[in-house]
Amino acid sequence: MRFFTGGRKSFSDLSEQEILALAISSEEEDERIYRSYAARLAEAYPASAKIFEAMAVEEDSHRRRLIEVYQSRFGDHIPLIRREDVEGFYTRRPIWLAETMSLDEIRAQAKEMERQATRVYAMAAARSAHGPTRELLGDLAAVEASHVQTAIELEHEYLDAEGGTMRDEEDRNARRQFLLTWAQPSLAGLMDGSVSTLAPIFATAFATQDTWTTFLVGLAASVGAGISMGFTEAASDDGRLSGRGAPWKRGLASGVMTTLGGLGHALPYLIPEFWTATTIAILVVFVELWAIVWMQNRFMQTPFWRASFQVVLGGALVLAAGVLIGSG
Repeated sequence: MRFFTGGRKSFSDLSEQEILALAISSEEEDERIYRSYAARLAEAYPASAKIFEAMAVEEDSHRRRLIEVYQSRFGDHIPLIRREDVEGFYTRRPIWLAETMSLDEIRAQAKEMERQATRVYAMAAARSAHGPTRELLGDLAAVEASHVQTAIELEHEYLDAEGGTMRDEEDRNARRQFLLTWAQPSLAGLMDGSVSTLAPIFATAFATQDTWTTFLVGLAASVGAGISMGFTEAASDDGRLSGRGAPWKRGLASGVMTTLGGLGHALPYLIPEFWTATTIAILVVFVELWAIVWMQNRFMQTPFWRASFQVVLGGALVLAAGVLIGSG
């Protein structure tokens, strides 16, 4: 399993000492992130900046309380264990991206940080056999949960003040869960299946000009990529810490869409006539690439022209590489 997780350790395998060390480093990182957000928003959104500054102060108090408990039990040396060392943690966006993030994006990031902290502390408290430690972790879970609700209420308040429309919180949570569990893995799978199979399929097509052989290569590449992506997605994150949903759902979405992405331009080679099959396959490729652009714009809020440049140009280059290799 470590093969799929890049050597990261499962949260369930951490000792109580390692859990406390992880919590300390996480609180320190979150404090710095909130202070960066406060600095970013201070001029245009002073009220929001004060909120993030207050959250940073509270994260610092959490860190100090955790250090006190750690030192009383395990001594002064605190091993460096970071989020990226543990499987399933929600990935923080690089802090320098805060310069380009909108206020809504910053709020959404902060809410996700607090949601994950709540889950981590609740799970850690359940595993702790030491009374004072368990009590502290439970208290921190409750505090982080209250931060989530406060952030939601503030978002509602500001959205109303800015003339926006409020949606029911359950609808937002449902949409968020759909994006994390289905849309993101599906998009990643479709991109991988559509682009990664272009070169082998079209290289085979132009090297052999045999449609049946090309179809078999495309079928094998698509199914193989689908199985690989599905297992990798399912094994890389159990969903408990990140809140991304059941591994089998994400693995299914990623695997199926990867397979379909490759089969789209492999199936035309069931047509016996080479140039007819190739022409249709190339047309299908561009339909697939534009579908990826639409999904990125629709679900990931990627600007349309940026997504077009990245996906269509990248796919066209891979297609051209396959044709040139096969014609050589």
